[in-house]
Amino acid sequence: MDGLFFNKLLAGILVAGIIAMVAGMVARAIINPVVPEERAYYVEVIEDPSSLIQGPQGPEAVLALLSGADVANGQKIARTCATCHTFGAGEANKVGPNLWQIIGAPLARAADFKYSKGLLTHKDERAAAGFDVWDYEALNHFLFKPKTWIPGTSMAYVGLKKVQDRADIIAYLRSLSDSPAPLPSAEAIAAEAAALAPPEEAAATDTAPEAAAPAARE
Repeated sequence: MDGLFFNKLLAGILVAGIIAMVAGMVARAIINPVVPEERAYYVEVIEDPSSLIQGPQGPEAVLALLSGADVANGQKIARTCATCHTFGAGEANKVGPNLWQIIGAPLARAADFKYSKGLLTHKDERAAAGFDVWDYEALNHFLFKPKTWIPGTSMAYVGLKKVQDRADIIAYLRSLSDSPAPLPSAEAIAAEAAALAPPEEAAATDTAPEAAAPAARE
């Protein structure tokens, strides 16, 4: 009996010791976790948030699209502008100036309209860059992002990012005239395409070898 009691006592002490040892290991793991030398999962940190911006940083060329542009769709898009602008001949200005026969008009043409300080400040700068009138290219730049092309403009419109939409609304503005302006020439289309080509395309064009001259025919 004494031997059996002694064996039970030893077994109990042994079990208690094992439990205490396991509990200690668990406690140490919780209080002092082991940090691996290398991360099991890497999170890429982007230093330049601007790299997340999708789409072009400036407007794509629009001249080549004008001949086939949808004037009706342009008129539909222009309905959002009707709060601030009028479109008919002789109609009064609203918050924004009347847009009848705007193609080819000077940047601040209406003597009876108080233009924003931004336009008055930057119109000479725009003219120096070759945009002294509201031609197709000037409208393309302005409609893409008004507040970037004319800093300080009071026009709250954020801009049209889709090039086809810009082509359509420019075609509609062209129709607002008794004598619509001529469509752009092939030379103007090519010049605009070269000027607004993405940097990688422009670089490829600059570094491309010149084509060999065709052999003269006998």
